[in-house]
Amino acid sequence: MMHQTTCDLATQQRIHVVGVGGPGMSAIATTLQQMGHLVSGSDIKNSPAIERLRALGVQINVGHDIAVVEHCDYVTASSAIPEHNIEIVAARSTGTMVLSRAEILAAICSQRPTIAVAGTHGKTTTTSLLVRIFTHAGLDPNFIVGGDVLNESTGARWTNSQWTIVEADESDGTHLQLPLTGSILTNIDSDHLDHFNDLASIAESFAIYLSQIEGPRIVCIDDPLIRNLPQSGDWHTYGFDTTADFRCHDVIATDGLTEFVITDQRGAGLSVAVSMSLRGMHNVLNVTGAVAMAVSCGIAMQVAADAVETFAGVGRRFQIIGDFNGATLIDDYAHLPREIEAVLAAAKFSDDGWKRIVAVFQPNRYNRMAVMSTEYGDAFMNADLVVITDIYSSGTEKIEGVTGELVAHAVRARHPGQEVLYFPSRDSLAQQVSAVLQRGDVCISMGCGDIEFLPVEILQTLEGMDR
Repeated sequence: MMHQTTCDLATQQRIHVVGVGGPGMSAIATTLQQMGHLVSGSDIKNSPAIERLRALGVQINVGHDIAVVEHCDYVTASSAIPEHNIEIVAARSTGTMVLSRAEILAAICSQRPTIAVAGTHGKTTTTSLLVRIFTHAGLDPNFIVGGDVLNESTGARWTNSQWTIVEADESDGTHLQLPLTGSILTNIDSDHLDHFNDLASIAESFAIYLSQIEGPRIVCIDDPLIRNLPQSGDWHTYGFDTTADFRCHDVIATDGLTEFVITDQRGAGLSVAVSMSLRGMHNVLNVTGAVAMAVSCGIAMQVAADAVETFAGVGRRFQIIGDFNGATLIDDYAHLPREIEAVLAAAKFSDDGWKRIVAVFQPNRYNRMAVMSTEYGDAFMNADLVVITDIYSSGTEKIEGVTGELVAHAVRARHPGQEVLYFPSRDSLAQQVSAVLQRGDVCISMGCGDIEFLPVEILQTLEGMDR
């Protein structure tokens, strides 16, 4: 299917990015700047992301000012920026085209053959794995990822390569607007119910998404909703299922490494042994999907497997931050039930020798928790101690009676014998968590809000003790 893009990036444009400090828009600004466009941006506060953009030559204004959109060819903003933002209003009043993130990303994708990774979970890790494999194969891809690829020390880069690799976000329908050569579909689960009516609507959107792609379509056959999608054209499957085209099997976890075998069952049954520093069966699937796509794009299976061995991971994906009195502190972006369950299972079966798993979860978005809190009841079954904080709003409106305690109650209701603590105060969270940690624990803080700073805050309490 042909996609029409509303922005021509083949010639130099002057583009302003509103909300440039967010991970999604900072990646867009980085890419546009490296493509050779004249890029400016604005945000309400300074941040490390903004400093990185300044170092690239992007002109940044802290605060919003209508003057910054004068003489721009295009203005772009994420869906988190309200329509009444003064820069958006000023741009529209002068006839300057205002593009959504999906529209500007589509314009970027239209410049090169583009491979995307879509699905509810695992997008960032799988996209980053693809970047690593293509780089190891000498293809030096352009990429836009929703997190920092640790091997590359960035989440976006434009190299003018023949290939572009992107993460396709379904939260606002972005995935349906991208002109793609091929895609991996990792899984389908409940999320973004403010945009989709129900799970069936989410599945339908992914069916439409796959039907629009003419090149390789790599889908996880282990996912029941993917298995039930109407198949339009050829696709290749991956998973633990014995019928998968690319089957992963014989998994062994030892000494912080995960080793397994991937077999291409389509023809002669070529197999490769894979060793990775990632933990968890979910990451075995992520790697298998990335290897399957790489092979479909002409990369030798052994080259792909060798690349995985050198993969350093992604920021905020089971990222070990430090040690607190003999307890290991780990940060992870997991914020949906299946993601939390996968992370905690990875810790439990990792052979790292941790005595207790302490899970600290910050629920995200009032509207999400209003409809999904009960779904978290079984997510923490592999934790020995569960700590729930109050909700991080992410710009959503408070709802009467909707607090983090709903999640704590859901866990207690499903597992009455499990130790669950509710610590609503974010300000005192580091002190409260550090007080319950023991030598030999692994403390995994999870969520997509400011919980990412908790491990460092806990380490700072240790510094205070040493004074």
